[in-house]
Parts: sequence; structure tokens; C-alpha cells
Amino acid sequence: MNSNFERNLANYAELAVKTGVNIQTNQYLYIAASIEAAPFVQKVTKIAYENGAKQVFVDYTDDIIARTRFELAQEDSFDFFPPWKVQEREWLAEQGAAFMSIVSQSPDLLSGIDSNKIASAQKAAGMALNKYRQYVQADKISWTVIAAPSEQWASKVFPDLPKEEQVDALWDAIFKATRSDLENPVKAWAIHNDNLHEKVDYLNEKNYAKLHYTAPGTDLTIELPKGHLWCGAGSVNEKGEEFMANMPTEEVFTVPHKDGVNGYVSSTKPLSYGGNIIDNFKITFENGRIVNVEAEQGEEVLKNLVATDEGSHYLGEVALVPFQSPISQSNILFYNTLFDENASNHLAIGSAYAFCLEGGKTMSREDLLANGLNQSITHVDFMIGSDKMNIDGITAAGTAEPVFRNGNWAF
Repeated sequence: MNSNFERNLANYAELAVKTGVNIQTNQYLYIAASIEAAPFVQKVTKIAYENGAKQVFVDYTDDIIARTRFELAQEDSFDFFPPWKVQEREWLAEQGAAFMSIVSQSPDLLSGIDSNKIASAQKAAGMALNKYRQYVQADKISWTVIAAPSEQWASKVFPDLPKEEQVDALWDAIFKATRSDLENPVKAWAIHNDNLHEKVDYLNEKNYAKLHYTAPGTDLTIELPKGHLWCGAGSVNEKGEEFMANMPTEEVFTVPHKDGVNGYVSSTKPLSYGGNIIDNFKITFENGRIVNVEAEQGEEVLKNLVATDEGSHYLGEVALVPFQSPISQSNILFYNTLFDENASNHLAIGSAYAFCLEGGKTMSREDLLANGLNQSITHVDFMIGSDKMNIDGITAAGTAEPVFRNGNWAF
């Protein structure tokens, strides 16, 4: 490995610990990662201990073993999720632990597998981890999602490169997207955080009642609940400690009113979900509810996602990302939502973030629902942005003002 690679890898590990979860003295750290990412996880663990972590717990997964389960396990085993894994996360969350997910999964991991098995497994995990997800979505804990390449994922992103160059090419793309290739990445992220907050502050001051999206295959109106808050980049946990939930991130986002979405929207990038690719799809809404889905690829997987529970028939997030964002301009299709959602305006099927509502962090589930925030055991982002998308903010008085024009900020 060349010295540049080693420097960037060290920068990335440092970013994950110091800016991602912002580890505190005597804090537990839980890391979920692929076994292929073990060398990187070892670097992250070392830096976490050097910065005061009390203990680091690593939960490794293995794509081959995961695939083997879906091929050979008994049919009735897919609605089971290990209770000891639930107890581990809930206990750690209650102790104020930080949580890091390092995603590496092959986008085609479960291609060809019965979609009902995938749906059962996703639903079982969603139901079992529901309480933990509430900790995450109310920002009670510090958490971050980052990525590390796997061979299968790299071959999907860079199929035209020689096999021995694919993983390095994906590492380089990740370094660029996360600013790990810069001289002082931690400082660069602080500046980036400030820039995103300028957009957040403008939108919060405007306090639009609705957003109207138009683009080829899209004509969608989204009502925003009273008291909604736009958020972006850095978050703050209940102890007042800052963290960065996604690295990379180029978005500012809020919550839609559960019952206030009408019209239709078309995808502009493939969605990697449940080890399958869903592509070229269109979703139609009436009074918030998804009433029709069509997809050229993965339609059955998409229908099963929507059917996960009652809340998965509604939206939980509205996110704005300019077409001229760095990841979009790289022209790399990552087949991974962490990156692709930061190259495109996107929406999320499923649960809403409580912290995107005034006072939401301390509200009960009933109060959140009464204020129009959706609840579900799933939360799946899908990409809808392009250089042909216009978005208007509609004021309470009904006046339309430009928010996006031709895929970029209009203010």
C-alpha cells in the first residue's frame, strides 16, 4: 500500500471516531461491520481507545454466511431475531454507548433469493430492534454510519477495472466522499457542517407549509407538519454531545406530514435493499399513503418493503441534496444508499425522526403521531433527484417560492 493510502485510511478512522461518534472518555462503543473490514475496524478500535473509550464491542457479519442462511435454512427460521442481540444494543444504549455501523454489503448479496424470506427477516429485525431504533431516531445516543469496501461491492461499482484494482478504487472514492483525502479532514468537516447549517437556517426561517416537486415522472406535493425542523450534518445527543450520523452527508432534511403526501414520484438511481437492486420505479401517493408501486427491476422486493407494516405505506423523511454535490459530480453510482442518497434529493419510506419536530425528542410515540410524524419498524431512503428537478416551497398563504431549480439550490 502506498503512503497516501495509509494516510487517508488513518484520517478516515480518526474521522469516524472523533467526528462520527465523537467518542467520550469512559464511553462504550459498539461497532457493526463485515468481517472483510476487520483491518479497518482494528484501526478504528485503536483510535477509540486512545481517545478514552471504556470498551469497544465488535459485531462482525459475513456475506457468504448470510447468503448461505437464505439458501439453506428452514423456512420457519426467518421470522426469528436473536433476543440477546436486542438486549445487547438496548443495554448499551441505556448506558449512553456510541454506535458505529460500517457498511460493506454486496448490493446483489441476496439476488435470486425468495423475496418472502427477505421480507420476513427484515420484519423480524425491525420489530425486535424497534426500541433501539427509537433511541436512534430521537438522537438520544451518538451514532454514525460509514462504509468500507468489500470485494463484491467494489466489483459492482467498478466492473470495468481489473479485479485487483477494484477495492482500491472504491477506497479512493470513499476517501474523497468523506473528505479523508484532505490535509485536515476534521476541520474540513466542521466547515462543511457550517455550510449545511446555512441552508437549514434559511428553510427553518421560511417555515414552508408544503413542498411541490416536479420533474420527468414526478409531480408530488408534500405537506410539512406544524413545528417541523430542518436538520443537516451534525446532530446533538441528549447529553449535548455533537456527532455526525452519516459520513458522507450532503443533505438537509425534515419530516413530512404522514397524511399530506399526494401525487407520484419516480426514482432516479437504483435502490440497494435487502441484498437486491430495485430500479426504475414509480410510487403513487394519496393522502400520504402509498397506493401503487411499479418497478422495472425488484418490484416484488419493493412491494414487500411497502407491506412491512402499516407505517411502511407512508413517508418519514424529506431530504434535499443539490445535483452539484461532490458525490453527484463524481459520476460514481455506489449502489449503496449511504452514498447515493448524498448525490440526490431523496425521500424515505417508514419512520420519521423525532428530532425533526419542535419538542419531538421528548414526546411520546402517541404525541409524535398526533403531530403527523409517521411510525414504522423500517426506514428506507430512495433517490428521486436529477438536474431536471424543480421544487417550490409553498407558504401558509399559498405563495410558491423557488427552493430548487434544475436540481440545485435556488437561493
